Amino acid sequence: MSRYFDASQISLAGRSFSQAEQLAGRYFRVTPGEWKKCRYDVKTLAYLDKQEVREGAFAHLCRYEYGEEPKPEGRQFYRICLQDDRILNAIDRAHSFIRPAPLLLYIAAHELVHVIRFVRGEGNFDATDAEKANEEEKVHRITRNLLKPITDTDLNLVLECFSDRYQLGDLLQ
Repeated sequence: MSRYFDASQISLAGRSFSQAEQLAGRYFRVTPGEWKKCRYDVKTLAYLDKQEVREGAFAHLCRYEYGEEPKPEGRQFYRICLQDDRILNAIDRAHSFIRPAPLLLYIAAHELVHVIRFVRGEGNFDATDAEKANEEEKVHRITRNLLKPITDTDLNLVLECFSDRYQLGDLLQ
């Protein structure tokens, strides 16, 4: 049975994305005009369409086109699809080892790094599986570097879980 974020967790996710957007903007030196090209929205599990639900991930990106005649640029937006149940189950299994706020901040920053890289052409949304694995490694590394200036004990635990030595799923099984 699926578990969904409650009102306080949805609010925390919103704050996490706001903070991640500021941090990513500074890290990538994103101008206000460039942010306008980074069209994205965030949805939690309760509001996702069937094709947006994915097993094995805390969140993932879907790319959509809008408008009458799709063009390669300027008519795309990304939906960050939070998988509430996976996030909540990981936090529960961690027995207070991993706290919700730093995990959601990491997830938000990670997904925004993807959006920025795709919009800038630094990553390929339609990459092969091998290229996607390589992109994930790059994005994890960038996300850790982006978050380092604000690292505290709780965030450091999350960063360690996403380090080269561990993956969060390995620690929480």
